[in-house]
Amino acid sequence: MLFLLNDVVFDLNEASPPLAHDQHEFDTLDFFSLITLGCELFAQEPRLQQRDPVRARRLAWLIAHHGEGINAAQFYTLQGGCDPLIVEPRFCVLPLPVLQALKVRNASRRQKTASVSLADQIVWSQRAA
Repeated sequence: MLFLLNDVVFDLNEASPPLAHDQHEFDTLDFFSLITLGCELFAQEPRLQQRDPVRARRLAWLIAHHGEGINAAQFYTLQGGCDPLIVEPRFCVLPLPVLQALKVRNASRRQKTASVSLADQIVWSQRAA
């Protein structure tokens, strides 16, 4: 399963699911708690998807497994170290071909800037991610 988090497409099949003993803890989280968690993470590090892809992939996995079909999320803030209440979360469901095209663009380091621009234009309405 592909998941777009801000401007990075993660293949969630590559991410390790929670350990068996942690599964119950993750199952008890509701979607609002995951939104709060995402806002807190991105308030600390607005480029989390780039700087800590392991943590970002885990957040994407949790959202995908609790979000009933959601396969894209954006946590938008202008600066790190801000109040999590000003981080703007957005979610959507994207067609698989769009995710695949963005993943191909992500894979090419030469086109990394283009992939950010493309994700912003197509998915997040030209907002900086």
